[in-house]
Amino acid sequence: MRLGVISDVHANLPALESALEALRAAGVDQVLCLGDLVGYGPHPRQVVRRVMQEGVLAVLGGADARVAYRLPLPSRGGVADQTLAWTLTQLTPKEIEFLRSLPPMRKFLTAYGRARAFHGAPGDPDGRLDLSAPTRELLPLLEELRAQVVLVGGSHVPFYREVHGLHVIDPGSVGMTLGGEPGADVVVLETRADGVTVSSQKVDYDLGQTLFDIQAWDLPEVVAEVVRTGRSPQRL
Repeated sequence: MRLGVISDVHANLPALESALEALRAAGVDQVLCLGDLVGYGPHPRQVVRRVMQEGVLAVLGGADARVAYRLPLPSRGGVADQTLAWTLTQLTPKEIEFLRSLPPMRKFLTAYGRARAFHGAPGDPDGRLDLSAPTRELLPLLEELRAQVVLVGGSHVPFYREVHGLHVIDPGSVGMTLGGEPGADVVVLETRADGVTVSSQKVDYDLGQTLFDIQAWDLPEVVAEVVRTGRSPQRL
């Protein structure tokens, strides 16, 4: 099985299109998105529609939940609340309905064993799982999931770790990577009965178009800076 794994598209259509093209070229059987289709970027409606058209499997991200359910969550500060309020003005009931249909977790079988996919933390798309925690702290959390492969989005930084035969993968971010280099992060996950292969890739896309649209919609300059540099100058 070859699974394309992406996350945190954040309403960046050129990045999503390039990511999907790269995964098609890699011959994946299915694409899975680990949440946050919307928020921050200038193309929320187009991104949701493309995901629907392409048959991408997805889970609910924190930004998706805030938009879909207008959740009264504590303010994140920064520009998050501003861009999410704008996002609400761009989506039709069709896109909202799709976001509401997304589960907080997907469970499926691979050749290697059970897999779990979610955004943030199990049961909390707005949470955070510390993937770099010491093994003695992380292992009990992973064992509770009863899975051999754990796919988690939300950090915006590609991460892969094996803990006692359990594979933990964060693909990074398609639309707003924070890995220090601009581009769209994608992962190809191959599972076999005897193991797992994880291949990460940074995909180039039309940064100029995204930056132009951010400015055209008068979105915060910090969003453009993150897209342009792959770094966050402040808490988003």
